[in-house]
Amino acid sequence: MNHFELRGGELHCEDVPLARIAEAVGTPVYVYSSATLERHFLVLRDALRAAGLGDPLIAFAVKANSNLAVLRTLGALGAGADVVSEGEIRRALAAGVPADRIVFSGVGKSAGEIAFALQAGVAEINVESEPELDLVGEVARGLELRARLAIRVNPDVEAGGHAKISTGKAENKFGVSIAEAERLYARASNTAGLSPVGVACHIGSQITNLAPLEAAFAKMRGLVERLRGEGLSVERLDLGGGLGVPYFNQPEPPSPADYAAMIARVMAGLDIRFAFEPGRMIAANAGVLVARVLHVNARPGGRNFLVLDAAMNDLLRPAMYDAYHDIRPVAPREGAPVTYDVVGPVCETGDTFTRDRTLPPLQAGDLVAFMTAGAYGAAMASEYNSRLLVPEVLVKAADFAVVRPRESYDAMLARERPAPWL
Repeated sequence: MNHFELRGGELHCEDVPLARIAEAVGTPVYVYSSATLERHFLVLRDALRAAGLGDPLIAFAVKANSNLAVLRTLGALGAGADVVSEGEIRRALAAGVPADRIVFSGVGKSAGEIAFALQAGVAEINVESEPELDLVGEVARGLELRARLAIRVNPDVEAGGHAKISTGKAENKFGVSIAEAERLYARASNTAGLSPVGVACHIGSQITNLAPLEAAFAKMRGLVERLRGEGLSVERLDLGGGLGVPYFNQPEPPSPADYAAMIARVMAGLDIRFAFEPGRMIAANAGVLVARVLHVNARPGGRNFLVLDAAMNDLLRPAMYDAYHDIRPVAPREGAPVTYDVVGPVCETGDTFTRDRTLPPLQAGDLVAFMTAGAYGAAMASEYNSRLLVPEVLVKAADFAVVRPRESYDAMLARERPAPWL
């Protein structure tokens, strides 16, 4: 469920017409619904609790949507943060997320980032290789601290979906094998500066079938039991994220209740604190990208190019992942549907959002909304072609606020400096 609905023939976000935001802020612009963010977090939290999984840490994946207002909205409900860089740690802290609810993941942490995380007091560092384990220990000892860590496991489970968002197969760069995890966990337990507290896994994103998740989770349970059988303490089990969301052209994904019930069945009797790292399932349907039609380029032979003021630098997913986004007119016109190639102004053929999409008739000046754009939308945006970075707006009931303004061209140029010889 989301809070983007047609009212009186016009698409609203909660109680605010999207056209009003476009008029005030300009286009393109990302618009987020507080009510949807809150609802999706609470539905997941309540499902996990109702399934008997205790009070797990739900660490929102900051990479999905790193806007401070979004993070603050979720943090106020008790969410933690799954981060993959020092910048994301700083964002989470700036948004008021306590350090003891921050999980530091990622395959390439630098010594400086590890030191920052340790000094900030994050809940754990998810270690993804033996060299990284050595580095964490070295940094921790240099700071005279003990690093709480989890070993991230690559369970070698195929999750389906696009290859670029699959993370759980042996050929992917993430984590270590289960056998290696057992060895590294034992080694860390006897290494100064290290305090292993758990194990973690994450097998991919946009997973719409519980079977691969169940297979991975069963392997993780077996690992926990073997480690405990060796006399090692395992307090936490981080099961990652990845549960899919409906992108309108895909099968309906499992519900949070079904997901929680599966976990409860697999983990029955295992006394451990769970952690989860959802991103897309919280934020995707909580945001849209609003764009304006620049013109319709009707080519001989019947091909119609719908040219928008939004481009691949604003929403990269279609160009990068062949991702599908439902496109809805903000104020639908009457008339026979038209088939369009929907494109942006960037000088790349890849700047194509979709081909042969049948939509209501559209004209220059009309507004359209890319649905399910709240995750990996603004977070992946850039200034390619020297286009201004897309602004972001947060809505709450009948109010809206610009939570990241559109920069001016002067500000964009002022970030750079000429070389002294130029």
